[in-house]
Amino acid sequence: MSLLSEGRFVAPGSIVEFMHGNQPQLAFVVEEQGGKLRLYTINKRESKMPAARLLPWVGPKYSPDISRQEMLDLLVAHQDKRGEFQAGLDVMELWELAQGELEKAPLEWFAGLIWETPDEDRISALGRAMIAAKTHFKFQAPQFLIYTQEKVEARLAQQREEKEREEVINAGQELFKAVWAAKESGGALDRSRVPEMSPESEERLRTFLMNRIAGREDEASNKIWATLRKGLPDHPQLALLLAQGWGIVGPHHNYLFDEADYCSDDSWSQEFSEEIEHLQKSVEEEAQAPLPMGFRSIDSATTKDIDDAFVINKRADGGYTLSITLARPCMNWDFGGPLDQAVSARATSVYLPEGTSHMLPEALGTGAFSLFADKVRPALTTTFEIDGTGHLESATPRISWVKVTDNSTYLAVEQMLEDGTDEEMQIAHELSEKLLQNRIANGAVVIRRPEPEMTLEGWPDNVKVHMGSKENTSRADLIISEFMILTNSGLGQFAQDNGFHLLYRTQDIALPSDSSGIVSEPHEIYQRVRQMIPPSLETSPKKHATLAVYGYSPITSPLRRYADFLNMAQLCHFLYAGKARWDEEELKELGSSLQMRTQSVSKIQRFRPRYWKLLYLLQNKKQWFSSVMVDDNGPLATLAMPAQQINVRVPKPMLGDKLYPGQRFMIRFSRIDPLTNELRVAEAMEE
Repeated sequence: MSLLSEGRFVAPGSIVEFMHGNQPQLAFVVEEQGGKLRLYTINKRESKMPAARLLPWVGPKYSPDISRQEMLDLLVAHQDKRGEFQAGLDVMELWELAQGELEKAPLEWFAGLIWETPDEDRISALGRAMIAAKTHFKFQAPQFLIYTQEKVEARLAQQREEKEREEVINAGQELFKAVWAAKESGGALDRSRVPEMSPESEERLRTFLMNRIAGREDEASNKIWATLRKGLPDHPQLALLLAQGWGIVGPHHNYLFDEADYCSDDSWSQEFSEEIEHLQKSVEEEAQAPLPMGFRSIDSATTKDIDDAFVINKRADGGYTLSITLARPCMNWDFGGPLDQAVSARATSVYLPEGTSHMLPEALGTGAFSLFADKVRPALTTTFEIDGTGHLESATPRISWVKVTDNSTYLAVEQMLEDGTDEEMQIAHELSEKLLQNRIANGAVVIRRPEPEMTLEGWPDNVKVHMGSKENTSRADLIISEFMILTNSGLGQFAQDNGFHLLYRTQDIALPSDSSGIVSEPHEIYQRVRQMIPPSLETSPKKHATLAVYGYSPITSPLRRYADFLNMAQLCHFLYAGKARWDEEELKELGSSLQMRTQSVSKIQRFRPRYWKLLYLLQNKKQWFSSVMVDDNGPLATLAMPAQQINVRVPKPMLGDKLYPGQRFMIRFSRIDPLTNELRVAEAMEE
């Protein structure tokens, strides 16, 4: 006879249980010798094991001298009883009674909470139920640990996660194999090969895949992904390809938006509709008489977020009076509020061939605050007095209301300048040329290169990319670019003179003395750009080497860039209250977080147009394209493609022995993958 804990003995003829496959298993003790047992199990098998492996509930006891069939009949009868009793137990109610009272207790203590004199079958049923309730109890023979409320909640959450993970893996493996098979064959997804999934499982798998596309990864999701992708190729954008094949995203889905956690349309603003409506009403209700000045704007024909407009007169002494008015979207703005946090997280508008994603809610940025002609709008208006040589004499900003008289386009203004039909635009261009020459004299590097214009036919599913060059509007462009540089640097100087801080875009480097001027040749542009560093956002004014100005504070695009929005608010607060809204430390903290966020969002603007350019090359793969050698250092030479504004690396032997900057080649490609940014030259011929 073997002794179990707390005086329980196991003898031949006893009904016992042991754990097998994580489940209690019923058995009849046939023989016992020195703590070792020979058992006949309910599965009609004989098994030997030490008595220490038994669960601490034993009985009842029968004669050991019965037949195997009689043993089996007894086991089945007790199995049925125990299963029936277990089904009627509510161990969660038992846990609620016990938790907080004790840390642990034997099974009999719990049984005493339910029955006065429980028999062996009831005790066994309770033990089985408590072992199964792994989220609430832990069996440490001969007692059960009682988990606390906090521990139970944590284990329930873990259990849900494990269940969801298992569902995602089971559903995803077969689905992804079917999706990839369809991709490899070039056909449609065979829905008969797609496993049936509950709506919940499908949504979890969809969410998992989209998180993977967005780069939201952790150790747990990496393990799931490793299992899901077994047997599939090692592709850097595998998750995106699977999502496309499954049909949950389009064939040209912009994963850069997902990575930046940036909503591409205006749906993000819906939760702020009440605050947006309040701001719209405030523009209408607080409007004042506009300045009696004929402001005019110049933008592309499709622009709806109109930030700026100007009016200019030539003085009798040959100087200029230039007034530039800027949209003032910071009016009544709740800084730190929910809408402000959402806008600051967007950081900047994004302009792509497939459409524009605005920083501000469209109801504000392309509506209530945009400087549309004949609409009274809140503004910041600065009058610049400039001498006849194009040097700034004074800058006087003021909070105002304006009514723009004309929203013109670059093409229209270019035609006015060509025809000589608009005196004001002639004066504006005259001043812009003087401003440019002054900057060049101070060391500015002015890069002028072809600007490709892409249009998408058949968006979003069956896209054909068309690429051409934008019409030449260089004179109209010059007016706006120089006026904006003047405004940003002039208002930066105003802040310095009045002792408050703005955010400054600085590039505090020394450029070679011979680098200044207008640069248009590809190899010269390449060399100049290599000498530059990206500007940084700081609260102290420094030089911007490429622009050749000091204290360049971006403020002219408050509808499109949050840095400009902050500067607008800082300056307007000073003009209204006589002091800045934020001190230097507060502004530095805002600028630091903004710079990091802007870098993340700006990747969309940098890399998405290149995707379309590579798709254009892929769709025209048989063509030869013009290129210019811009750098021959190292084993690979760099060729610039001016018409497409793309650089490509080529093995130098493919180009010949004698190479020099500016050398022209016709090239065609062997491999183009817009998704992985792969561009491989197959052949090159010198022009």
